[in-house]
Order: sequence, then structure tokens, then C-alpha cells
Amino acid sequence: MEFRYLGKSGLKVSEITYGNWLTHGSQVENDIAAQCVEAALTAGITTFDTADAYANTAAEKVLGKALKHQRRESLEIFTKVYWPTGPKGPNDVGLSRKHIMESIDGSLRRLKTDYVDLYQAHRYDVETPLEETMQAFADIVRQGKALYIGVSEWNAEQIRAGHALSKELGFQLISNQPQYSMLWRVIEDQVVPTSAELGLSQIVWSPVAQGVLTGKYKPGAELPPGSRATDEKGGADMVKRFLNDEVLTRVQLLQPIAHDLGLTMAQLAIAWVLQNPNVASALMGASRPEQVESNVKAAGVTLDEGILARIDEALGSVVVRDAKHTVSPETRPV
Repeated sequence: MEFRYLGKSGLKVSEITYGNWLTHGSQVENDIAAQCVEAALTAGITTFDTADAYANTAAEKVLGKALKHQRRESLEIFTKVYWPTGPKGPNDVGLSRKHIMESIDGSLRRLKTDYVDLYQAHRYDVETPLEETMQAFADIVRQGKALYIGVSEWNAEQIRAGHALSKELGFQLISNQPQYSMLWRVIEDQVVPTSAELGLSQIVWSPVAQGVLTGKYKPGAELPPGSRATDEKGGADMVKRFLNDEVLTRVQLLQPIAHDLGLTMAQLAIAWVLQNPNVASALMGASRPEQVESNVKAAGVTLDEGILARIDEALGSVVVRDAKHTVSPETRPV
């Protein structure tokens, strides 16, 4: 496993982060989830990412139980706040001081830890003054409940405003967690340059485009049974943007590139996001330990300019690049 600094901080994270969105507490039985975490640890992964909203707090509990016997100082544990949790009352959502301060305590209880290494604003809250949100984060850092603060899916303007306030309040934003893959490159034009200027790294989610870049979805074919595209708990909604014959036909053109490199298509996809110098880590989920064991082999892989050009040529115009797709909800979700 290779390690990279997260933003302009002294914190190092593993190039592959194990994440449990859509798996722990939901799609995957707890014993299998524990086996996946163990496989991640065995492979050298030290960085683990979750959120209070995943499976309505159940995912944090599963991860906390799976990690409880590990040396805490040897791990980087990340979680997030924003989406509705609990009974989903009017203050069980967003980035108000009330919700943040209550949420961090709940996350720490479920994760069985005194602190998280990174606490992230899961989206931008248009209904809370940014000053209120950043002051709450500053207080959490001073209380020792979070060592660092990050954001997720904030656009360049929001990152710049949040960074300025964090400096005034005596801490710094060090990361952003956006969707990023060969097919979804909307952060490249504005978010990445702004982050690089201000000292934030990207921790990217869905580097395999919800499984599409594994090549398992074939143009004109039935959806594979048990795949994310058939999961009505949330996975199907996320993946459907890529499930058209034009995209799937282009993705199949990546197979010979991966073959020439001795990589699986999933390994190629994960290695591709790690070529971006502003990416500190790629988030990887798993429903089976074997997926962990295979995908971690993308760490440390270098793709030369010729390979990157072949990938661009293969995918052509199906790549989504428009920065306008980096958006947070216009109102708080309920």
C-alpha cells in the first residue's frame, strides 16, 4: 500500500480508502462486512470512511464494531454530517450548529472512538449561514472530537468561502470528497485547481462508476442479477445515468487496455483516478473480501501518457465534464 498526504496537512492516508456506503448495515450481512474490513486491514489499508446517514447510522455501528480491537492510532477514521438521520425531524439534517454538535457525539458513540481523524460536511447546506457551520467545526476541532475538517461535493466557490472562514477561525479545510471516475470528470475544470491552490486534496468516491467500469454491464444485455443496478435501496438510482448502450459500448473498449497492463478493468479505473496529483485516495466499497483483495492492487500503479491517451480515445464523448454537475440540494432533504 502507498500513502499520500491529505491536503497541506501532516496527515497521511492510504491510497485506497475503505468505504461502507450502500454496504454495511444494508446490502451486506454484518459478518461479511467484518470480513471485508479484515481484508482491507490485511491489504494495508489504514483509512476508513463512513457517514452517519449510511443505513441511517447502522453503517457507523458496523464499522465501529469491526475496528474495535485495532490500535486506534494506526487508523484514520472518517465520517460525515448533513443528510437526515434518526427519526428525521426538522433538526436532524443539515449543517446547523445544533445538528453538527449532536451528530459528532452520536458518530463517536457508534464508532467506539474518542475522535475521528476527519469530519466532513457531506453536502453544502444552503439553509444555514456558512459562518455558523464553520464555527461549529472549529469548536469540534478544539474539543478534540475531530482532528481535521473536510467537505464533500462542494463546488469551487463554496470551497473558497469555507477555506477563508476556516483560516479566520484557526483551522483549515484539508479535503473534498467528490464523485470522480473516467466517466465523471466534473471536478477537473474548477474544483481541482481551486483545491490545489488552497491546500485541499480529493478523496474520490465511485472511481469505478458504481460498477460500470468493471465492464460487467454489457450493451443490449440484461442487468446482472444482484448487481447494484438492480438494487432498489439506492444503488439503482445512482448507476442509471451510465446505463445506456453508447456508454456501455465505449466502456468495453477499455478491456484490451486493461489486459495489456495485466490489470482488471476495476483496477484500471481505480489506478486512473490516482494519476491525478490532487487525489489523495480513492474510496472503495466491497460486498465480498475478494473484491478488496483484488482492487487494492491498483495502489502504486503508474499509467503513462500513452495509456491515458488510449483511455480518452476509447471513451470519447461519453465522458461528463461540465462543472455545473457539482451541486448540493437546493433545500434541506427530508
